Amino acid sequence: MTAFPTRRHFLHSGLTGVFAAALAPRFLPARLLGQGAPSKRVTLGFIGLGAHGLGVNLRSFLQEDDCVALAICDVQPRKREAALAEVHKHYGNRDCTAHGDFREVLARPDLDAVVISTPDHWHVTMALMALEAGKHVFCEKPTLTIAEGRLLAEAVKRSGRVFATGLEDRSVIQYYMMAEHVRNGAIGRLRHITAGLQIKPPVPREAPAPVPAGVNYELWLGPAPFRPYSPSLLEPQTWRQIRDFSGGTLTDWGAHLVDTALVANFSEDSGPVAVTGKGEIPPDAMNDVPRTFTVDYTFANGVTLQVTAGVPSIRFEGSDGWIGNKGWLGRLEASDDTILRRRYDPKTTKLWPRRPREQRDFLDCLKNGQPPMYTAEALHRLSTTLHIGAIAMELGRPLKWDPVKEEFPGDAAANALRSRPVRDAWRKA
Repeated sequence: MTAFPTRRHFLHSGLTGVFAAALAPRFLPARLLGQGAPSKRVTLGFIGLGAHGLGVNLRSFLQEDDCVALAICDVQPRKREAALAEVHKHYGNRDCTAHGDFREVLARPDLDAVVISTPDHWHVTMALMALEAGKHVFCEKPTLTIAEGRLLAEAVKRSGRVFATGLEDRSVIQYYMMAEHVRNGAIGRLRHITAGLQIKPPVPREAPAPVPAGVNYELWLGPAPFRPYSPSLLEPQTWRQIRDFSGGTLTDWGAHLVDTALVANFSEDSGPVAVTGKGEIPPDAMNDVPRTFTVDYTFANGVTLQVTAGVPSIRFEGSDGWIGNKGWLGRLEASDDTILRRRYDPKTTKLWPRRPREQRDFLDCLKNGQPPMYTAEALHRLSTTLHIGAIAMELGRPLKWDPVKEEFPGDAAANALRSRPVRDAWRKA
């Protein structure tokens, strides 16, 4: 295994003398708050340039006039070259630079924030290093484990930096309206929620292969256990179905639809108190997390939530009717159309005002000092709900969960699965 610098070595290297900036106030310096001059824009570095990193995050930030992309980074040369060409074309200059190692990005004193769009196993480790480097952080969902999510949430509190999660559902009108209607009693007392998540094809097995020239595979693995390279491993359709890198469909699509379920149930700051689950890992495939599954949650208020693999959908059933949709961004449906026509007084509604999409929201929060739509704590609470479902499936038995202590009461085997080993070079001291 190639020995990468530990956190301590990284933070004390000659590249990182600028990290005293981590002690600065939460708000951006005044030089960033003016209009017009590029020097007054929020300066961003982009780490991870796959389909979402380039196609959603980089392109979305490029459309905002008050920020500028000055660095892009990916372990795969073809991805960083494609992104660099797009940035240069957009700005009509060559001010942006390309990097193969994210630590070079974190060490740059000219960057205010980083946008992390890596595979899941890198999210928290990289975000922690970015916070230590004095950067504000925009990071994709989800976390990889319960323990690291709590570690991140506490680190953000100490840092005074802005951390925003790359998740859009609370600003998407269909899901916002569902949560608003349910929270305000449009279907009476909420009783049961069903959520369907997008099922994916099994990943065919692949033989190990030589790492392509120029690809830094060791750095792609980072904190994850070593495994041989194979041709499709670095693409989401593969790594997302492997436990060392992700939690599969449950933590991917679940981060979207289960969040709406939690918000509608007033549970976004807590979580369920019991869970059962069963899942099936396809035979003769690279998948080692369940591809098909049924997970049942119970909340302290008696509301139940069933999450299954199938077609994206969500439905809320209450004492006086139901509301939901089928398909991602599908049309809202209800037991009575009058439910959909209800409007709520902004002064008394039981849901916060709808925010802009996550990229714009991040920039706004950097300037106004308000918490973002999805904080590190919100990311942790949402991811934890999904992780305890995965743990229930792995153990094959019902589990109790204490959302205050964040533990499975009296269950040593389940509690041991709240964390996973990290390769020594990336373990946080």
